[in-house]
Amino acid sequence: MCQDCGCGDPEIMPVEVHERLLSGNDRVARHNREHFAAHDVLAINLMGSPGSGKTAILEATARALAARRRLGAVSGDLATDRDAQRLRAAGIPAATITTGSACHLDAEMVHHALHDFALDSLDIFVIENVGNLVCPAIYDLGQTLNIVALSVTEGEDKPLKYPVMFRNAQAVLLTKIDLLPHLGGVNLQMFNEALARVMPEPRAFPVSALTGEGMDRWLEWLEASRPRV
Repeated sequence: MCQDCGCGDPEIMPVEVHERLLSGNDRVARHNREHFAAHDVLAINLMGSPGSGKTAILEATARALAARRRLGAVSGDLATDRDAQRLRAAGIPAATITTGSACHLDAEMVHHALHDFALDSLDIFVIENVGNLVCPAIYDLGQTLNIVALSVTEGEDKPLKYPVMFRNAQAVLLTKIDLLPHLGGVNLQMFNEALARVMPEPRAFPVSALTGEGMDRWLEWLEASRPRV
C-alpha cells in the first residue's frame, strides 16, 4: 500500500511526519495554483473509484467542448499509460503520472507534469487522479474544483461510507445512468439523499458518457465555473 499516506498501516506514518508531508505538499499546491491562475486555466481534480467512468466522461466532455474550449489532462495510474492514450485519441493533450505503489497524486507530481504542457493554449486542465475513494481527498494539488465520478453501479451508500471524498467536492458526476434500467432497486433519488447528508452544498449531475444524457447540464456548470477575465 501507499508509503506516503500510510493508508496500509496506521503506524507507518506518525502524525507529526504526516503533518510535515502535507505542509510541504500544500506549499507546492499553492505554486501550482499560481500557475493555473496566471494562465486563466480552470484546474479540476477528478477523483473516483477504479471503473467509475472518469476517463470516459473526460472523453465525452472533450468531444462536446471541442469547438469552444481546449482541455489538457494528466492521468494518474499505478502502472500503465492506457488512460492517457484514450484521452489523446479524444483530442486531449495528455500525459501519464505513473505512481508505482502510491494510491494518490500529490502536488509535486502534478508540478513536474505541468512542465510538459503549454498552459497558455488551454482553458481547462484536468487531473485525473488514481482510482481511489480515500487518499486522493487528502492532498491539495492546486486545483480549483474537486469533482467526484460515482457510477450508479457502485451503490448509493458510497457517499456515506467515504464522506471525506464527497464532503470536499464541489460536484459529483453520477455516471453510467444508461445502466439504471438494468439495476433493480437503484434510483437517483437514493444517491441524492446520500449526497445531501455529507456534502455541504450537494450538487450532482447524472450523466451517461455513452448516450450523452445529462451532459448539457454538466457542461453549462463547467462553463460557469471558469475564471472570468
